[in-house]
Amino acid sequence: MRLDKFISQQLEISRAIAGREIRARNVTVDGEVVREAAFKVLPEHEVAYDGNVLHQQHGPRYYMLHKPVGYVCATEDEQHPTILYFIEEPMAWKLHAAGRLDIDTTGLVLLTDDGQWSHRITSPRHHCEKTYRVSLAETVDPTLIARFAAGIMLQGETELTKPAVLTIIGDKEARVTLSEGRYHQVKRMFAACGNHVEALHRESVGDITLDESLEPGEYRALTEAEILSINLPAELQKPLL
Repeated sequence: MRLDKFISQQLEISRAIAGREIRARNVTVDGEVVREAAFKVLPEHEVAYDGNVLHQQHGPRYYMLHKPVGYVCATEDEQHPTILYFIEEPMAWKLHAAGRLDIDTTGLVLLTDDGQWSHRITSPRHHCEKTYRVSLAETVDPTLIARFAAGIMLQGETELTKPAVLTIIGDKEARVTLSEGRYHQVKRMFAACGNHVEALHRESVGDITLDESLEPGEYRALTEAEILSINLPAELQKPLL
């Protein structure tokens, strides 16, 4: 990668400004000042700006975040803070959520810069299951177990939802596992059945379960087993570093 492009990405500045910083002798490679914007940065190089080492990023990245209420699953938003506020990684802006949560929904969010991997999670063709814990305004009617399994007609839709698994875990609490991701689906399913979702928390995506040790706003890298559990075809997998 060209040095000016590398500096531009690392510092989130324009290529023109990056070139100016390079010519101003503010950038070193392996301890030596480099003033050529076209210098090729190799993986083994240590690049520093103003004396601070800039860590090169090689290979794809995969993280799980315990999302709190009040944050949106976007790289930027004019009205609300985004989940990237919590990610303290180089070039965090390159990460995206593999399946979004509403601003008032908490729980597991997967972030990556591997588009093929996230597509495997979000594409309806692959039926990646997501499990949610639901807090409701009214007592959960046991007959909803069969209704969720049969599919529910949502307001404004023309097709039933795909079969979903509903487990009652308390008087006003339930767990729901879906294999699709329609807009506000869990909330709309309960609304169609005369109940109101007061709180929604995603516990798992596929075989990846939210780490219980993570407090809201905390994150960690996925393990190799968690990454591979998405079952991306071998020809689409990227080398894990």
